[in-house]
Amino acid sequence: MRLSVKNIYRLGIKELRSLYRDPVMLFMILWAFSASIYIAGTSISHDLHNASIAIVDEDQSPLSLRIRSAFLPPYFKQPDIIAFQDIDEGMDLDKYSFVLVIPEEFEADVLRSRQPTLQVNLDATAVMIAGIGSGYIQNIINDEITRFTNNGPSTSQSPVDMRLRYAFNPNLSSKWFTSIMEVISNITMFVILLTGAALIREREHGTIEHLLVMPVTPIEIMLSKVWANGLVILTATAFCLWVMIEGVLQVPIAGSVPLFLLGTLLYLFFASALGIFLGTTARSMPQFGLLFIITILPMNLLSGGQTPLESQPDWLQHIMWFVPSTHFVSFAQAILYRGAGLDIVWPNFLAVSVVGLSLLTLSALAFRRSIAA
Repeated sequence: MRLSVKNIYRLGIKELRSLYRDPVMLFMILWAFSASIYIAGTSISHDLHNASIAIVDEDQSPLSLRIRSAFLPPYFKQPDIIAFQDIDEGMDLDKYSFVLVIPEEFEADVLRSRQPTLQVNLDATAVMIAGIGSGYIQNIINDEITRFTNNGPSTSQSPVDMRLRYAFNPNLSSKWFTSIMEVISNITMFVILLTGAALIREREHGTIEHLLVMPVTPIEIMLSKVWANGLVILTATAFCLWVMIEGVLQVPIAGSVPLFLLGTLLYLFFASALGIFLGTTARSMPQFGLLFIITILPMNLLSGGQTPLESQPDWLQHIMWFVPSTHFVSFAQAILYRGAGLDIVWPNFLAVSVVGLSLLTLSALAFRRSIAA
């Protein structure tokens, strides 16, 4: 079977014109690669910020006052001083994420080395805040007790001089992670959405029958959708990285953006083929929407972008290793975060290419069968 490059090009131009006449889809793409990235980078934080805390001070000693005054912004809000019987009500109403209880004779027991017990109540529904905040609270209390008992900062030396070096994110800024992961997630989502929705739209409008009476083949129709929609997403990705990530959000990109775009180009074959396969399987736009949701959610959640791949069960890791989105996230993080070169990411490129071409072939067969039916 011979493929006509001219047919593929002209059909792709038709696809771009169809997208240009769809203001809703254009707005969604513009939003996803501009405002959505900015919101994700500035609003979604993995850091402790302005956590609400209350303190039950039954000691009212100089040490307890020091501890109370040590909880300061930006990590904590100004502590509320409450009574012991108000703890349950405050936490039930979601007024406090943490409640610290300082018992009677706390200072006296500290000075006598009796190891008194402090109670910290945590709202564990916010798992990340509870885990991070408990560590902050423990360090603050230990530091204040040490300063109080030594009449100043601790002068005792640790037997080990531990120096922490934070690689690839020296300021531990969540913005560096969330913004780029949002770009990666949106690439997968919109390539599948554009190609699948375009196929459904042509079937519902009857234009697919018009194309079939022309001297074009089903594979040419499919490839035209791949390159046209892929070009849109690739352009939006380049704009997002250079303008939104580096320009607006001031997030440094360690590696080569052209190398990342090359890997994204390979990944687009898989994502476009998946969109065509879903569009071929679904018979209406609502069906496609449901298939899209149950496909994109596991891919985004389990590919290593939201949670580390290593924290998943072994059997799930083996399954996700055959999903190209896992390799896409892997080489994207390696290039954009750690400055990796082609000598490091080529196995991911190869895996994405092999699975992408396989799914593209399967989608072509399914598309041809659906047209012939």
